[in-house]
Amino acid sequence: MKRICNQCQTEMIEECKVTVEGDLSGIKISQKGKGFFNNISAKTKAAICPNCGYVAFYIDEYKEFKK
Repeated sequence: MKRICNQCQTEMIEECKVTVEGDLSGIKISQKGKGFFNNISAKTKAAICPNCGYVAFYIDEYKEFKK
């Protein structure tokens, strides 16, 4: 799936790694599930617009996050 920049409608560069300075693990998105071992988590990725510099964060495992 192509990601298009919300600001200038240019195709974005995907699969960029996201890290917090001083921490190599990056940013992790999680959701507490029902039960003890049912937590869902995913590592955040970024897409960057080569035209205007806009950055969008996304996860590949979005279908696992259901209410």
